Amino acid sequence: MSTVKSINVLFLCTHNSARSILAEATLNHLGKGRFKAFSAGSNPRENQQPNPLALKILEKAGISTEGLRSKSWDEFGKLDAPHMDLVITVCDNAAGEVCPYWPGQPATAHWGYADPSETSGTDDQKLEAFRQTLHAIRRRLDLLVNLPAAGVDKLMLQTKARDIAKS
Repeated sequence: MSTVKSINVLFLCTHNSARSILAEATLNHLGKGRFKAFSAGSNPRENQQPNPLALKILEKAGISTEGLRSKSWDEFGKLDAPHMDLVITVCDNAAGEVCPYWPGQPATAHWGYADPSETSGTDDQKLEAFRQTLHAIRRRLDLLVNLPAAGVDKLMLQTKARDIAKS
């Protein structure tokens, strides 16, 4: 009986407090072990924490927030870091930055989302912005997790992840 290796996916944003956190938690929820998600920021603030509204909307959706924390992408460039198969930027700032060298040269894609933490208005309006962002992320992740299990190589992963960005 052969063991299928999980596909490691790293979601990048600037601060690693909202969109990348939503994507990490959601893919770990949907991926059922076939996918293992991580997230990081290019420039997290000192003592950065996941946005409380991101955690609240994940919990309302029945998605675990256990272990979520904001971290720098430097953690994933180290020799002992998990090997990434796919790196997806989820904000335009991170997409335009020069990324560190990722061991193994993983496939890359950009899935842009507006920053829900920049929404002004009532608490309900802010929470709704996070809910809409989670919904948009989940739509794309549903497509990713439904790729055929057999024969997913780096080129297919990159092509499909970039195609999904258009959906």
